[in-house]
Amino acid sequence: MKNVLITGISKGIGKALAQKFLKEGFFVFGTATNGGVDFTDNNLSVIQLELTSKESIDACASTILQSGKKIDILINNAGGLFDEDDTVVVADKLRKTLEVNLIGPIDLTEQILSAINSGGHIVNLSSTAGSLSLVGHESHFEGHYPAYKISKAAVNMYTRTLALRLKDIIVSSVHPGWVKTNMGGSDADVTPEEAAENIFKLAISNPETGQFWFNGKKLPW
Repeated sequence: MKNVLITGISKGIGKALAQKFLKEGFFVFGTATNGGVDFTDNNLSVIQLELTSKESIDACASTILQSGKKIDILINNAGGLFDEDDTVVVADKLRKTLEVNLIGPIDLTEQILSAINSGGHIVNLSSTAGSLSLVGHESHFEGHYPAYKISKAAVNMYTRTLALRLKDIIVSSVHPGWVKTNMGGSDADVTPEEAAENIFKLAISNPETGQFWFNGKKLPW
C-alpha cells in the first residue's frame, strides 16, 4: 500500500483529494487545523496542523517521522486567501498569507524529506494567480489579492529550486482551476472532485520535475 500526505483535508479540494486517494487504495495522512474531519476510514490518519504555528508544524512532522511509514506522495494543499478585496499590499495580511501558503508548507516539507520515498512526488498547490506571465492578462486577476499572488509566485519558485536540489523525487506545482470552494466561490466552474481527479492523475504520474501544470499541460511561470 502506498502512502500519501495531504495537508488541509477538512474541506474543499483537500477533502476531495483525501477521499479520492482512499478510494484508490492509498493510506492517507491528512492534516486539519483542528485535528478532525467529518469522514473516517481505516486507512486515514488525521493530524492537527496549524501552518502559522511553528510548534504545530514540528509536532506534525514528528508524528509523520515516528509513524515509520514512508511517504510516496506529498500534496501541500492547505492555503488561504486573506486579501481578496485588496488592491494594495497590506503588510499584516501579507505576513499571514506567507506563513500559511509558503513558509509553513516549506517548513513541513523540509522536515519530512527524509520520509519521502525515492521516486516519490511532491505536489505544491499553486495558482495561475502566481504566474508572472499570466497575471495582468486575465480579467479576474486585475489588481486584486496581491498578497495571495505574491505567495503563489513564491511557491512556484520553491518548486523550481527544490526540483533542482532533489535528484530522486519529482517536484511539481499545480493549478487546480477555479474551484467551487470557500475561496473560489459559488461562481467557479470546477468542482472540488474534478480538481482532485486532475491533481490525482498528476500526483501518480511521472512528469518532468520542476514544472507548473494544469490538466496535464504545462503552464507558463
